[in-house]
Amino acid sequence: MNDLPTILIVDDTRTNIQLLAGCLKKDYRLKIAMNGQRCLELARIDPLPDLILLDVVMPEMDGYEVCRKLKANPHTQHIPIIFVTGRDSDDEEEYGLQLGAVDYITKPIRPAIVTARVSTQIMLKQKSDELRNMALHDQLTQLYNRHFLIEAANQKMAESIRHNNPLSILMIDIDHFKQVNDQFGHQAGDSVLQAVAKALAESNRKEDVVARFGGEEFVALFEHCSIDSAEEKAERLRDKIERLMPAGIRITASFGVAELRPNEESFEQLLARADEAVYRAKELGRNRVVSATIQLSCNENY
Repeated sequence: MNDLPTILIVDDTRTNIQLLAGCLKKDYRLKIAMNGQRCLELARIDPLPDLILLDVVMPEMDGYEVCRKLKANPHTQHIPIIFVTGRDSDDEEEYGLQLGAVDYITKPIRPAIVTARVSTQIMLKQKSDELRNMALHDQLTQLYNRHFLIEAANQKMAESIRHNNPLSILMIDIDHFKQVNDQFGHQAGDSVLQAVAKALAESNRKEDVVARFGGEEFVALFEHCSIDSAEEKAERLRDKIERLMPAGIRITASFGVAELRPNEESFEQLLARADEAVYRAKELGRNRVVSATIQLSCNENY
């Protein structure tokens, strides 16, 4: 049941909701909204919808305005929308498609048409998700890749500054990784990268972004997290990585921690400060946490 695609039905008339739900409830998980504002809320709440069936004529906020807002939000812009409406002119349909809808179903509701068009759009969405997943993830570790990290970081930095919330970053560099490859081979090196990636992914919240930045470097981005909290997270991760022993190999990692400053112009500047902290951790003997502050925060037990 939990693997069923999710469809959000949006209509201000209960009869229409019942008709659409009757067509779809056997094959899909359904979410219901009876106005535009509730649609915008449910579109961002798990389980996220794979498709939205959206009425056009609704009070306060019509379907066209809801569509505009969904397409303008990076969290919902990839959700396909089918307009379901009694307006059947060519101009109306063209306008809806120009706003970003993928299809247009006219009332009265015909179950066979609804199920066929919904099935087609769900299949296309699943294929699109697969391609997007491949494009945004590192194939070896299944973490996010550098491209996604930069895209997400710019969004999260803007939100952090707008709402005056702390945001911190960790840069993690596996110590002596070249020696691992030289001594044990690249297959063992891949096992080390996968083990570290798994440890990082398991230790973070859903809203955090963890990515493989390149080679043996990883980056974690923490929302609503001060540098003190980030240091604690980093120390727990440092200890966890030291205990891993992937492929029987003892590994350690050096951590650089930085918190977004009020006047930080770009993600590149924040990242550069974390990278400088990693460099200082290496200089101090590796296997430790160093913060990008005036006073170093170091772990001496290695």
